[in-house]
Amino acid sequence: MLSRTKKIGYAVAGIILFFAFIFLIFTASFRRPCRKTVQKYAQMPSLAFSIIKAESGFSEDAVSSAGAVGLMQLMPSTAKFVCEQNNIPFNAEQLNDGEYNAMLGCIYLNYLQSRFEDTKTVIAAYNAGEGIVSLWLKNNEYSDDGVHLKSIPYGETKNYVKKVLRYQKIYAIFD
Repeated sequence: MLSRTKKIGYAVAGIILFFAFIFLIFTASFRRPCRKTVQKYAQMPSLAFSIIKAESGFSEDAVSSAGAVGLMQLMPSTAKFVCEQNNIPFNAEQLNDGEYNAMLGCIYLNYLQSRFEDTKTVIAAYNAGEGIVSLWLKNNEYSDDGVHLKSIPYGETKNYVKKVLRYQKIYAIFD
């Protein structure tokens, strides 16, 4: 029969191995060029990686039924807005290119971070749109202070925020 100390030691070793395995899965699930692009353009790389994981699972060819494209699932109109605001040439055909998509997505994420103070609110805006989230922040039912969301009326967005925040805990090593 194993002693209590050995049982605890095996349990701790098992937990460490489990988290090491999870870490390896997440760090191996994106290309190195994308990693450099995200680290260059994102204010919070962990947030950008978390959004990429939630949006496309790191698939450059991902296209949603709504027409969002690439790693960060950018709508072409959003990508065009980012390009116009930052004097970047817009090329809709390049939205499936991981580097281009990640660059534009990170710049857009930085823009949302400049508009909204709270990370949870930024994530909600990335999913539901900044206009919708601005309306929620003005509504006492969803926000007490106009900065933080106390509840999110869209189930999809509520689940999305939870998922991205879970991923961000793992990707925090990149900040």
